Amino acid sequence: MEKEKILNIAVIAHVDAGKSTLVDAFLRQSDVFRNNEEVVDCVMDSNDLERERGITIYSKNCSVIHNGVKINIVDTPGHADFSSEVERIIRTVDTVILLVDASEGPMPQTRFVLSKALEIGLKPILLINKIDKKDQRAQEVVDEVYELFLDLNATDEQLDFPILYGIAREGIVQYELDQPSNNIDPLFDTILNHCNVYPDYDNQPLQMQISALAYDEYIGRLGIGRIYKGVLKQGAYYIRCNEEGLEKKESISKCFVYKGLSRTDVKEAHSGDIVVIAGMPDINIGDTICEIDHVQPMEQIPIEEPTLSMNFHVNSSPFAGQSGKYVTSRNLKERLEKELEVNVGLKVEPTDSADCFKVSGRGELHISILIENMRREGYELAVSKPEVILHEDENGIKVEPIEEVVCIAPSEYQGTIINKLNLRKGVMVNLEEENGYDRITYTAPTRGLLGFRSEFINDTHGEGTLVRRICGFEPYKGEINQRMQGAMISTETGTAMTYALWNLQERGSLFIGPQTEVYEGMIIGESAKNIDMDVNPLKNKKLTAIRSSGRDEAMLLTPPRIFSLEEALEWINDDELVEVTPDAIRIRKKGLTAIERRRLYRQKMDQEG
Repeated sequence: MEKEKILNIAVIAHVDAGKSTLVDAFLRQSDVFRNNEEVVDCVMDSNDLERERGITIYSKNCSVIHNGVKINIVDTPGHADFSSEVERIIRTVDTVILLVDASEGPMPQTRFVLSKALEIGLKPILLINKIDKKDQRAQEVVDEVYELFLDLNATDEQLDFPILYGIAREGIVQYELDQPSNNIDPLFDTILNHCNVYPDYDNQPLQMQISALAYDEYIGRLGIGRIYKGVLKQGAYYIRCNEEGLEKKESISKCFVYKGLSRTDVKEAHSGDIVVIAGMPDINIGDTICEIDHVQPMEQIPIEEPTLSMNFHVNSSPFAGQSGKYVTSRNLKERLEKELEVNVGLKVEPTDSADCFKVSGRGELHISILIENMRREGYELAVSKPEVILHEDENGIKVEPIEEVVCIAPSEYQGTIINKLNLRKGVMVNLEEENGYDRITYTAPTRGLLGFRSEFINDTHGEGTLVRRICGFEPYKGEINQRMQGAMISTETGTAMTYALWNLQERGSLFIGPQTEVYEGMIIGESAKNIDMDVNPLKNKKLTAIRSSGRDEAMLLTPPRIFSLEEALEWINDDELVEVTPDAIRIRKKGLTAIERRRLYRQKMDQEG
């Protein structure tokens, strides 16, 4: 029986360039679906959160057959917070399809994913997507990509990349802008011509490396990786070599390969293929599976260090336990340990308190996705303000992560954006103007950018686009001012009244509407001044037997400002927490009573003094 020809490809790009849509086109045009099967858009984004937010969070695998070659396709996340996922996955593929938007051109995350692909010697295929846009500038974008390749020190061979043009949403790829097509065959043909199928190493001793993890309720922890040499057999014993150099003899209870969108149980898998294995409970990223009498560990896969940390507290508010199923510190600890099974970019450390855990990740979105998942599973918790993790370099100098920020917004908002970024210790790198829009590029400390996204959206009235990526570490930039406005803090527990809120709305913006349940110490709005205000939202109008001479004014309330989880995390200060429950996101002070708040403030002053 002739060995199956195998080729592995990854689709890499910036957020919203059309990666998942392109994978849809691959699957649709390879007869993976039945004729009468109803197929949703972005079928690879199977997680609820991915569907709601329209982003890919976890990299996923599928496979198609074209001209007798099995092509394993990996759909990768485009967001900078999940970059460690992309780094590992790229090592398992033979080539990458670099997707670039025909009007936006290369963005910061494009640079990151491309640099990782070039570093390990891959030869990319460039696909300029969304050529049907009114403002497409495909030829200029190709020149920009060439410049990017040169910036990243691409070899002559890597610079000689094929260029294709397409509309992924319609399943069209063409060789030239003026050569119409009605399918993605040009892309399939380019992949097969540009890249050789994986050589047949079946007769060599087994060598497989784990590049991703998954978890199954029935069979436990799963390792996903590529077989570089040999044949992997279900039920056989192998040696697993880990990062510490330990070699452990373990058997493989299950072995799966990808066929279309599904995982298929097989007795054996061959060199070149991406497989999923079960039966090794302690398996981890970078582990090598080898023959018992031929141990050859592969080079470890480095995992980028976390840049941001938050404290996860047990929910201690007066409303704790009203809607959540899991509310104790034991529940919280078990859930975080379960997350560590698959989320290798995350770090969990105990703190002085048994009711608090320090959770570190790659960015706000990375950790907030975990919080959102926990909330939907029935957990209650309180989360502190994100803190940037500072390091010391080899000379003992304190350094902090620096990000490249690209803001695209109408020119009229240019002054506000530049002013805000300057206050946050940012340094302008570039400013370009085109068709009434400015593209402003800055480098700024991650500390200064906490809370900037929601301000930016408000300042540009939703017309701006903000993109960030970590670009390195620089010496500590000094103090950066926190939120300029104070908070309105409820002094009572009960139901908020229209009359009280109507009087309060002149003094700031409200976060709650009438009939909302509130408690003492809960933040119900943002003060217009730079001081915290203690307010009573329960106050109602006194009823008397005497009619007023004039008609009462109609009490019209401005709609309250409703926070998403990320916006709440960005808004809070050091002395505040975000309370997260299955049915609500509330903001509160760490000290619920005025006496507690004074005590905490004195403690903070003593520590600083």
